[in-house]
Amino acid sequence: MHKNKLLFCALGLFFPGTGFNVFYLKGLGSPWAWLQMVSLFAGILGWKLLGASDMSSALGWILAAAGFIALEASWLTTIVFGLRPDERWDAQFNANSGQKSSSGWLVILCVIASLMIGAAILMIGLAIAFEQHFLSQFEAAKKISQ
Repeated sequence: MHKNKLLFCALGLFFPGTGFNVFYLKGLGSPWAWLQMVSLFAGILGWKLLGASDMSSALGWILAAAGFIALEASWLTTIVFGLRPDERWDAQFNANSGQKSSSGWLVILCVIASLMIGAAILMIGLAIAFEQHFLSQFEAAKKISQ
C-alpha cells in the first residue's frame, strides 16, 4: 500500500496527540501511537483535575504534562517526516509499492502550520507553568512571613 506524505502530515496537524498519523504509517501494532493516545487522554484528565483543584493538583500537572508532550510530539513528527525528501520517504514507507511520492506545497504548508501551532502551544504551556510556579512561591512566602 502506498503511503501518502500529505495524508500523514494532515493527520498529525489536525489530530495531534491521537497517534493517527503513526497508526497510518506503522499500523495498529505501533506502541508509540498507543502511547500518544493514552497520553492525550491522560492530559485531558489532568487538565480537568487542574481546573477542579484551582491549579494545585500535583497529579493533574503530571497528567497534563503527558498530554502536552503527546501534542508536541505529534507536531514534531509532522515536521520531521514532512521535511523528509520524497526519495527517503519512499525508501522507508513505500519500498514495495513501486510508486513514487511527489509531495508539493500542501505538505510544506502542513509543516509550517505544525511549526507555528506547536511553538505557540509550547509558549502558552510554559507561560502557564511558570505563572503557577511563581504564584505558589508567592503564596508560600506569604505563609512564612505571617
